[in-house]
Amino acid sequence: MIDFEYTSEQNMVAKMVRELAAREFAPHIKEWDEKAIFDPGTLPKLAGQGILGLSTPEKYGGAGFDYVSLGLACEELEYVDTALRVILSVHIGLVTLPILTWGNEKQRTKYLPDLASGKRIGAFGLTEPNAGSDVVALETKAEKDGDGWLISGEKMWISLADVADTFLVFAWTDQDKRKKRDHSGISAFVIERGMPGITTASIHGKLGVRAGNTGSISMDRVKVGPEHVLGEVGEGFKIAMFCLDQGRFTVGWGATGLVKACLDASVSYALSRVTFGVPIGHHQLIKEMIGNMKVNYEASRLLNLQAAWMKNKGLRCTKETAQAKWFACNASEKSASDCVQIHGAYGFSNEFPAERFYRNAKGAVIYEGAREIQALMAADYALGFRTDKPTRKSLPPHPYPENWQ
Repeated sequence: MIDFEYTSEQNMVAKMVRELAAREFAPHIKEWDEKAIFDPGTLPKLAGQGILGLSTPEKYGGAGFDYVSLGLACEELEYVDTALRVILSVHIGLVTLPILTWGNEKQRTKYLPDLASGKRIGAFGLTEPNAGSDVVALETKAEKDGDGWLISGEKMWISLADVADTFLVFAWTDQDKRKKRDHSGISAFVIERGMPGITTASIHGKLGVRAGNTGSISMDRVKVGPEHVLGEVGEGFKIAMFCLDQGRFTVGWGATGLVKACLDASVSYALSRVTFGVPIGHHQLIKEMIGNMKVNYEASRLLNLQAAWMKNKGLRCTKETAQAKWFACNASEKSASDCVQIHGAYGFSNEFPAERFYRNAKGAVIYEGAREIQALMAADYALGFRTDKPTRKSLPPHPYPENWQ
């Protein structure tokens, strides 16, 4: 039996996040976007409601909610603005869940409670000036130094770079394997602001997500001990792919929220704007655009629910997550374009949110794996060139067993 009803807990999370976003962020988002500023007060407000620890097990100080709840939180935040959802994508999807899954008990105990409470803010350092979808093109290196490492390199397009204090970064630890493009020479490290050699900077002039902080991380011989290696040396590529699975999951849910925002804004305008003597909602071509938004919202939600259900079961769902992200992000870009069209000249100004939706939607078809990567993945699965093989680590099912290791 298939049950599409949300549980009382899931509905509670969605309602709580919706009300918080409407009360604390929606009244200010236009100003933040216009001035391209990230309001640092956003983080303690999210932390105060337990949202930064939404999917962290209770034993590590989190709320212990399931992956549907995490997805709904992302949908509600992006309904107000993409920059808000990005916080959860990075802090939870790209940092907290990887440490939970790949970290040893000492690392979990050290980092997870502070990440859940907002005492620590996480950022994810994979992309570089010359490396994005081609992960093995990264140039950051970690040189052996006694029983530790010296990390040097630069990361680019890093969300929360200037406000985070805990960074999950990836570097080559085997230069011979780098020359052969053998990804087993890449390792993952958890490093912290304040370590000598770490500097960050903000990037300005972005097309969209202007209310979010995006920047760079520069590392000049940052000295770390073996306790800062996440997983085993040489498992960095596997961890990075795991991280992208979680990031894509949150981005797909967020894009679903953006489709809904476009739909609601379009319906409201179509019922109030009058042309040729009737509200424009009576015009067939307007109806077509709104109808497409409605169907795309429902389809995006169902694809994301499938991925969330699999995560709740502890099943690997790389294919399902990638497909949900691909579909929902394409749908959000098309919905945002149609939303501008429905608003006409007003859609071309910031008097209405349509133009902000349009700018924000473009980023999601690029980051966390460009849509071309998702298309190739979908084709490879269909052709049998790719299958999901069990990995050494997978997400724990929900509810989290207390003795899970």
